[in-house]
Amino acid sequence: MKSMNEIISITNSFLVDEFEADADAIKPKADLKVVLDLDSLDYIDLVVALENNFHFKVQPGDFAPLVTFQDFYNYIESQIARKETV
Repeated sequence: MKSMNEIISITNSFLVDEFEADADAIKPKADLKVVLDLDSLDYIDLVVALENNFHFKVQPGDFAPLVTFQDFYNYIESQIARKETV
């Protein structure tokens, strides 16, 4: 299982590389949607990036409760844990 530090490192790396996010703006309590300036097409790209990097399926509606980057990291961690217990 990946540690939270590994999850954060991998996630921040693809957010900076693929979404041109400002690395300095990516902080645990920062607003995910505001920092990444996501539109509907960006969400599709984000789903693909998550599935490719962490090998789990994102379900419709999974992003609705995610507000901060910490919420996002916690979501990824929970999905990895869930996948490993199946």
